Amino acid sequence: MADVLCSEQFGSGAARGCRAAPDGSLQWETWGRSWWGFSGAFTAKPGGRDGGGGVAPGTATPPLSRLLAVFLPQGFPDSVSPDYLPYQLWDSVQAFASSLSGSLATHAVLLGIGVGDAKASVSAATATWLVKDSTGMLGRIVFAWWMGSKMDCNAKQWRLFADILNDIAMFLEIMAPILPFCFTITVCISNLAKCLVGVAGGATRAALTMHQARRNNMADVSAKDGSQETLVNLAGLLVSLLMLPLVSDSPSLSLGCFFFLTALHIYANYRAVRALVIETLNEQRLWLVLRHFLQRGEVLGPTSANQMEPLWTGFWSSVSLSLGVPLHCVMSSVSELQRLVEGHREPYLLRWDQSRNQVQVVLSQMAGPEAILKAATHGLVLGALRGDGPLPGELEELRNRVRAGPEKESWVVVRETHQVLDKLFPKFLKGLQDAGWSTEKHQLEVDEWRATWLLSPEKKVL
Repeated sequence: MADVLCSEQFGSGAARGCRAAPDGSLQWETWGRSWWGFSGAFTAKPGGRDGGGGVAPGTATPPLSRLLAVFLPQGFPDSVSPDYLPYQLWDSVQAFASSLSGSLATHAVLLGIGVGDAKASVSAATATWLVKDSTGMLGRIVFAWWMGSKMDCNAKQWRLFADILNDIAMFLEIMAPILPFCFTITVCISNLAKCLVGVAGGATRAALTMHQARRNNMADVSAKDGSQETLVNLAGLLVSLLMLPLVSDSPSLSLGCFFFLTALHIYANYRAVRALVIETLNEQRLWLVLRHFLQRGEVLGPTSANQMEPLWTGFWSSVSLSLGVPLHCVMSSVSELQRLVEGHREPYLLRWDQSRNQVQVVLSQMAGPEAILKAATHGLVLGALRGDGPLPGELEELRNRVRAGPEKESWVVVRETHQVLDKLFPKFLKGLQDAGWSTEKHQLEVDEWRATWLLSPEKKVL
C-alpha cells in the first residue's frame, strides 16, 4: 500500500489522505470514511476538480451534518467557545417555552382589545395600541441610557433578569382581559417591561456572542444564533396553532399552561447561563478568585469560578468598589493628595472609607487593563480586612491592627496594603494567566473619569 502523500480536512471534520496512483495521478480517500466505516478512493485526474468521474468532496457527508451546517457557525466546534453547545441547547429550550407563552399572552391581549367583539371600537383599540407602543419606546430609550454601560460587566445576570421580566410582562398581558377597568394601564406596563427586555436581551446577546466567537466570527455566530431562534420560533408557532384551540375556551387551563411554560422557561434560562464559562473577570468573579487565593494560595480556574458565581441579585463583595471616580470626589486639599501619592508609583489613587467600607479609585490616563485589575484587587483586599476568613501573614497582621482601637487612619492602611500588594499581585496575576483567565481585558465596571498627578514626591513628572 502506497504511503500517504498528504491529507486535507474541512474545519474539525474527518481528514482524508492522498496517495500516488500507478499512473502518476493523485488518489484521494473517500469523504466520510471514518464516519461510515467503509473504505474507498477516487482518483483526481488532471484538468478537473475531481477528474470528472470521481465523487465530489462533500457528497458523502451525512445528511445530518449538512443540516447542522445551516444552523452552526462555520468551523464548529473549533470556531466557538467550549460552552457554546450546552448554552445554545438550553437557550433553544427557553426560546421554545417563551414562544408558546407569548402566543397565550398575544391571544389574551387581542381578546382584551376587542377582537371578535362586534361592539368593540376600532379607534379605541388603535388608541390603546399606540399608547402601549409609545410607552415602550420611551422606556427603551431611558433604560438604555441608565443601564447600558453596566450590562457588559454582568451579562449573565442581566440575561436572566431580562427573561424573568419577560415572563412577568406576559403574565400581565394574560391578566389584562380579566381586569378590563385598567386594561390600558396593564398593557402599557407590560409593553414597557418587554421593551426593557429587548434592551437587556439584545445587549447581553451581543456580549455573549463576543465571548463565544473565537475566530473573529461574531457576525457568523450571531447570524447562526438568529437562524436557530427562527427555527425554534417556527416550531413554537406550529405547536401554538394546535395548543390555542384547546385552551382558549378555558381561562384556568390557559393559566395553568402558562405557569408550566414559565417554570420551564426560567429553569432553561438558568441552565443556559450557568453553562457559560467566561474567561474575563468582572467584580464578582474577581472577588471569588481573590478570596480563594488569599485563603488557600491557589487561583480558581474559569470553570470553577463561573460555577460559583451567583446569578441572582444580592451578592457582592463586602466592600463597595468604585473605579474611575473623579479626582475631586477623593480629595479636597494638597495634603490629602500628598498622603495618597506617598509611597507608591501606581497609575491610580485609592481612598478607603472604613466606616462605610467604601473604596473609590481615581485612574490615571496611563492606566491600562492590568493597572485597573490591580486597583480592583487592591480595593477588594481592603474589603477583606474588614471581613472574616484567613488571610496571608502580612495581611492578617494588618487586619489585627485595623481592628484594634483606636481606628487607624485609612490612608496609612492604604499605603501599607500597597506595599503588601507589590509583592502579592505579581504572583496573583501569574496565577490568573496560568489558570486560563484573560488578563489583557476585563469586565469590571469602570467610569470614564481620568486624572493626572505627580507620580511621587521624589519624581516631579506629570
